[in-house]
Formats: sequence, structure tokens, C-alpha cells
Amino acid sequence: MENDRLNSDLITREYFDSLLISMRLIDSEKADTGIKIFGKKFLMPITTAALSHLNNTAEDGMAEMAKGAAMAGALCFSGMGEAEELKRMCDTGASVIKIVKPHENNEKVFAKILEAEEAGCFGVGMDIDHAFSGDGEYDNVMGLPMRPKSLKELISFTESTNLPFVIKGVLSVRDAKKCLEAGAAGIVVSHHHGIMRSAVPPLMVLPEIKKAVGSRMTIFVDCGIESGMDAYKALALGADAVCVGRAIMAPLKEKGAEGVCETLKSMNAELKAVMERTACVKLNKIDDSVIYHRNF
Repeated sequence: MENDRLNSDLITREYFDSLLISMRLIDSEKADTGIKIFGKKFLMPITTAALSHLNNTAEDGMAEMAKGAAMAGALCFSGMGEAEELKRMCDTGASVIKIVKPHENNEKVFAKILEAEEAGCFGVGMDIDHAFSGDGEYDNVMGLPMRPKSLKELISFTESTNLPFVIKGVLSVRDAKKCLEAGAAGIVVSHHHGIMRSAVPPLMVLPEIKKAVGSRMTIFVDCGIESGMDAYKALALGADAVCVGRAIMAPLKEKGAEGVCETLKSMNAELKAVMERTACVKLNKIDDSVIYHRNF
């Protein structure tokens, strides 16, 4: 890609790899990766990302992804899709959070929120980073016009449902505070895999966001999570959980739900091992005291 120095995905990967971990073995013990998200217990803080249109990856790919998450004891996010597909995802037994695009027509947004409720979703939310296109116009996703949303509009969305509302595409303290004001139950710190060049890596801005919102919202981190070590680094810098997208796509294509389950479990096993080797045997015991920034 031309001028890869500004590619946000590459910058994010470089930042992940620049973070080093100190070992603390004395008095450590076996780790527990169990987590409670919006009142429900899960076996791991690793979730699937809000992927969409996976039928080219596997037959009924979205439902297979959800099934794999359920098998692994993990939360599942969902992106674009029709009501029937969303219902099939929920029918697998997965806890699904439906992420709605910022449609120009708010009635379409409210209709999608209702679809999530009727399908039996665990939560719902909005992807705010598809408001604008790269050419300075409003975005258009698969023929559907998008628009940026005001704080007032976000409040109307969160107040329209009893489901936990998660806002995806937060990459600043400013927006994190606005999401809190809007009544969001959670945010996904993300640059949507490089939707804007030179975007700050999520983990670089994450500590500032955590300081600003504390434990008043659940903080998920997206973009570039490829391993249990990556997940650990995100948790150490303030995340409550992480979202995995690209890392599950090849296993999904090869083995369907079983591939997704195996990948999530393998990543969680690595996370558990790092927790044990740093004497952080509960998720809430992981902090940035283990992090060193490589400058050599």
C-alpha cells in the first residue's frame, strides 16, 4: 500500500509489538479468566468482533460464528445483516450484541434496535465510525446512506431500549465522555481497521479513556487483537474485554463454528498463561505496572 507509514493497521500492530511484559512468578498461581459482562458470566474476556456478511467464509457464516462463540463461552458481536440472520445467531444460544450502522433515517435505526430485541439479543449498539467517507462526503454502506449522530440522537437510541447499548468507534476521550453522557453501557475503542489513516492505535489512547470513564462503562478494544498476549496488553492498559475479528475468519472458513471455538479457546489459554507468569491471576488484577515500552 502506498505510504504504509500512515496505515493505521500497521501502526497499531507496531504499537502492540512495542509493548513488553515483565514476569512476576513468585507467589503466583493458576489464573481465572472468567468475567461478568452486563450481569452475565462468560469464560473469557475475548469476544468476536462485529463482523458482517460471512457467507463467503462459511455457509450461514454469521450463525456459525455465533455458535462458535457460544461453544467457547464467549460473547458475540454482530454487524450488518437481516433480521432472519440475527435470529439464527441468537438461536445458537450465543449472547449476541447487535451493532447497528448510523443510518441517515433514524427510523431505520429504531427498527434495527427493535429487531435486536425481538431476535433475543443480549445487547445492541451503534457503529459511529461509518458516518463519513474518505472523500469528505457522508458515508454510504452497500447503498445505504449514513450520517453522523448527535449526542441528543444517541440519547434517544439508548433510551429506546432496555438492552445494554454499546457504541463502537470511540477513539478519543472526548467521544468516550459523550458516550457516557448518552447513557451507553459500553464502548468499543476502535479505528475500524484503518478507516482513517494515521489514526492513533487503540491501546495508545486507551489509558486516557479508562481514566476518564473509570468503571462506569464496559470498555471493549477492537483492531489487531491476534493473540492472548495482545488481549493481555489491552487488559493491562484499561480494557475490560477485547474483540477478535480477522483472527477467526480463516478458522471459520476451514472448520466453521468449531474453528471459531478452537481459536477463541487457544487465545484464552495464552492469556491465562501470561496472567500466571505475571502474578495477575484475576482479570481485575491486571494493570499497567507490567508494561514496558520498547525504546531500544
